[in-house]
Amino acid sequence: MKKMKRMCRVVAALLLAVCLVGAEMAPVLAVTQAEIDKLKNEAKDLGNQKKELEAKLKELADDKSKALEKKKLLDQQIANTSAQIGNVEAQIADYASLITQTEEELADAERREEAQYELFCQRVRAMEESGEVSYWSVLFGASSFTDMLTRLNDVNEVMEADQKVIDDLKILQAEITEKKEQLEDSKAEREAAKADLVSKKSELDKQRKQAISLVNEINDNEQENKETLAALDAEEDRILAEALRLSKKLAEEQAAAGKSQQSNPGGYIWPVNSRYVTSTVGGRTSPGGIGSTNHKGTDIGRVGYTSPIYAAKSGTVIVSQYSSSYGNYVVISHGSGNTTLYGHMSSRKVQAGQYVNQGDVIGITGSTGHSTGPHLHFEITENGMRINPLNHGAPPCKGYLTGYTLSGSA
Repeated sequence: MKKMKRMCRVVAALLLAVCLVGAEMAPVLAVTQAEIDKLKNEAKDLGNQKKELEAKLKELADDKSKALEKKKLLDQQIANTSAQIGNVEAQIADYASLITQTEEELADAERREEAQYELFCQRVRAMEESGEVSYWSVLFGASSFTDMLTRLNDVNEVMEADQKVIDDLKILQAEITEKKEQLEDSKAEREAAKADLVSKKSELDKQRKQAISLVNEINDNEQENKETLAALDAEEDRILAEALRLSKKLAEEQAAAGKSQQSNPGGYIWPVNSRYVTSTVGGRTSPGGIGSTNHKGTDIGRVGYTSPIYAAKSGTVIVSQYSSSYGNYVVISHGSGNTTLYGHMSSRKVQAGQYVNQGDVIGITGSTGHSTGPHLHFEITENGMRINPLNHGAPPCKGYLTGYTLSGSA
């Protein structure tokens, strides 16, 4: 019986060691299903927004007098689809992490199962080597009632240890089955998300083409859309006047507080990485071939829908909003009467009141507002007047933005 007690203790010790090893090897979760479920709930909200926008666009489908309102809704629809794409991409990334984690957990559970099974086999071999045919034979070999009670206690200890080995083995096998099912579910969800991503990207491309087609239609039918074009032009003037007012107000407030807003005066950097200028300040025809002869800024092309937009100069953001003309746009004040404007962004990354350093990312390029394709509309005002940054000042001044290629020359 002493031998049996020692064996029981050894089995219990081995079992405890296996459990401790399993606990140490269990991986720490970096991604949880709850986080993925949160993304899915956000996706549902975006889906509901999408339905609302589609309903509003359907109401305006044949109303040409609401072209600007329709373009705004199209821009919102594009932003919604872009957000959905970002959401699905995040889901795919999280599923990839979850799959890796589950594979590690599965491998760990299989290692623990193997160790537990070996423990079970050791117990069986130990019983065989000790010559014990069965627990009942041990009890029936008792010489007295007291001896039988002692033996019964010893047998119960061994039976409990054996049963725990078997129960833990069953638990591990169930865990492995569950992990395998989780793994297959995650892989299936990831593949479904990938297919959804392809579909949404195709949908985004169609929406962008639809938005550009609407603007081209407005530009190509100048007489029919005369009031619309005039409204856009007037809006740009109002935006300039308001930006200059806010810039002056900010400078006065800072001066009263003993602060100076001026920083690197006269020094500007390119607001995007591209140097391809599609339209300059001043006389030009509209993007559709008819119309505007007074372009108010510098258009920089070859930027796509994902290029970062940089603050051309340090200053304080005084406007960050949407307009029918500039779409998503930002205005930065660099001192009274000195501002920079960045238009047609797909998204804005700064808010009014925020101070930005030269080179900080303030948005992403796009084609929102009155735009016929992705580009950055860039304006500079000095002393309250718009200037041409490409040929500012008299010779030999070469302008603030140099090293560019003008559309049509390359």
